[in-house]
Amino acid sequence: MFEGTSDTMTQKTLSSHHLYWLLVSLGSALALHSIHLPIWITVTTAGLGIWRYFIDKKHWALPKLRWLILLTLLICIGLLFSYGSSFGRDASVSLLLIMSGMKLLETKTVRDYILIISIAYFIVASTYVFSQTASTFLLSLIPLTLLTATLVQTSLPQTLNSRLAFKLAGKMLLQSIPLMLVLFVLFPRLPGPIWGISKDAYSGMTGLDDVLELGDVGHLIRNSSVAFRVQFDENIPSANQLYWRGPVLWRQQQNQWLTTESNVPLSHESLMTTGIPIDYTITLEPHNRHWLLLLDMPTKLPDLATLRHDYTAVAKSPVRTRIRYQATSSGQYTLSSELSPQQRKIALAINRDNNLEAISLGQSWAQLPADVIINKALKKFNQEPFVYTLRPPRLSSNAIDDFLFKTQKGFCEHYASSFVFLMRAAGVPARIVTGYQGGEINPNGNYLIVRQSDAHAWAEVWLKNKGWVRIDPTAAVAPERIEQGIEEALTEMDELPIFVRQNATWLKKAYLNWDNINNTWNQWILGYDNKRQLAFLNKLSGEKLSLSDIAISMIVAMLVMMLVTAVLLLTKKQGKPSLVDRQYAQHIKQLSKIGVQPQIGEGSVDFAYRIGQLLPKQAKQAINIATLYNELKYGPLQNNSQMRQSKQLQLLKQMIQTFHRSKA
Repeated sequence: MFEGTSDTMTQKTLSSHHLYWLLVSLGSALALHSIHLPIWITVTTAGLGIWRYFIDKKHWALPKLRWLILLTLLICIGLLFSYGSSFGRDASVSLLLIMSGMKLLETKTVRDYILIISIAYFIVASTYVFSQTASTFLLSLIPLTLLTATLVQTSLPQTLNSRLAFKLAGKMLLQSIPLMLVLFVLFPRLPGPIWGISKDAYSGMTGLDDVLELGDVGHLIRNSSVAFRVQFDENIPSANQLYWRGPVLWRQQQNQWLTTESNVPLSHESLMTTGIPIDYTITLEPHNRHWLLLLDMPTKLPDLATLRHDYTAVAKSPVRTRIRYQATSSGQYTLSSELSPQQRKIALAINRDNNLEAISLGQSWAQLPADVIINKALKKFNQEPFVYTLRPPRLSSNAIDDFLFKTQKGFCEHYASSFVFLMRAAGVPARIVTGYQGGEINPNGNYLIVRQSDAHAWAEVWLKNKGWVRIDPTAAVAPERIEQGIEEALTEMDELPIFVRQNATWLKKAYLNWDNINNTWNQWILGYDNKRQLAFLNKLSGEKLSLSDIAISMIVAMLVMMLVTAVLLLTKKQGKPSLVDRQYAQHIKQLSKIGVQPQIGEGSVDFAYRIGQLLPKQAKQAINIATLYNELKYGPLQNNSQMRQSKQLQLLKQMIQTFHRSKA
């Protein structure tokens, strides 16, 4: 496409203009990683770029090799302190960023620039090992365009203005879209991420744990990130029915509650349902745990799930990528109408060395019917000055006594754990269920957004002839938490994430619009996994395909595209030559009379250098002619006024005439 791009890689002199393009494009690639990596990585890489800028601006000498070696050792020590021996995803990307900055300190030739640009392309691609959202894709287009424009500027023998450089870069990126689509549809999908081999690839994931300690849920409530999204086949149930079941906690250990031990075999609880089933599809964000959140009570599970004895749905391996699954639940059910002696024993066990006041209160209710005991506990929460707050006071080792009889301030886990403790002290089998409650309807896509801030804990008590019955003691203190959401139950709105607050109406509206885009992106782009790919291609072809069939189809499609492109380029009808081309052709014709002709694929600048070797006295004139020709044909002069172009064309004509007169 361009003249003079073969041997000029070694002959071209790079200017400050090219360096500034390189620094800006590399800086934009660095900015993508600034939120993922330690601050010193960003500062160090940016500092290296600033150093290179002043080397050019102040005409300083490039650092000598011994200083580069010393700096490299210091950086390696810093990486060792930051990451230790765990050289995984984060450490690798950090090293790549800093080494690209180090390479700036020895850039001299075009090849050096192109090497850094190639590394920067890889840096942009590595952003997707941290995040694959629609916003990440859109933001990555900025450095991608800048790097391509910088590559154009660096590769061409003449300097382009910014407008033309961006135009050419945009054209090249648009031309790559058909190939990108073929690769997206046909490239064989792997069942898991290729970067999943490193441990730190799962760092930063949040979600429910299998251990509950006072303060854990409160920590999640302050997190606005999405836990999962739900699309219902029919109408969305009312808020007080939206209990998303997670880990069930049976065992008390000091101030912690834990799941049942894996080596304790318990019989699977029976389930009887009535009423209309609720069908829905969940898109679950990665949380690096086994839990699969399902609406209480699940009756039909996705293929990837298994049920524990207490109706906790778990995956075979930790959820480390976004997954999408369908399920069915029923809001009317009887769970485990019979309780085995072993289950009863575990569901009544409490630590009797602490919280003696709570034990005494529970034992005073022991002779009462179970439903009366439940009402007494709930009435205590409702009629005494208990407060639902995210700022509870510190509790001692007798945490339940402190909460029930002294502070009386806490959030869902305080109420659930103290309620279960009172039930067990009174002889009523009880357990804690953790999960999420509620969610926000996005009217743009009519789906439910459940955030980490919707994390919740409630209780289940076992009643004769009724089985396990859900009791939410938080509703006795703050019913608006269950009916309307966390934001209605708290007075200290500053504790909540900004997207959850009711006083941020315009911001929330913008957020919901953007979340709808993300949801669509998740379903159609990120959701195009190996199963959906096989299903789509099988339907398209009308037969069952294997991975090898898909790979062959991809190769054939790419070859066909390349062949069609080649045919179009080779058979493209040439238009009438422009005036500048006619003048340059006359120059070539005159040279051919003395046996000097351009070789196949030789650009105008390369040809000019060869003319200079054959005609040393006319070397400078030949190079000036080639440079002006390239500027008129490709450079910023083509965007100037017609009068100026006319003057430049006249100048080219005079230069050619002068060249051939002096040659003669």
